[in-house]
Amino acid sequence: MSLGHDAEPPKPIVKKPRLIKYGGMDPGLRVGRGFSIGEIKAVGLTPDEARMLGLYVDPRRKTVHEWNIKALKEYLEKIGYTRK
Repeated sequence: MSLGHDAEPPKPIVKKPRLIKYGGMDPGLRVGRGFSIGEIKAVGLTPDEARMLGLYVDPRRKTVHEWNIKALKEYLEKIGYTRK
């Protein structure tokens, strides 16, 4: 399915789990499975609209990270998406 734009959808960045056996230290970030529903709603989309735009949605995630919201907003501006 071609949406008529060359922009590639952003990848969600999530925090790795803290493991007690490694001292509970912050292990860093990694690419996630999809954006949380909270992040999708923060940019004014529904999960169905996000999927139609080629974005992956992970309904299991509950966290809302500002860097993911920023990436989504930049992507929507790049493709020129406006809600109807």
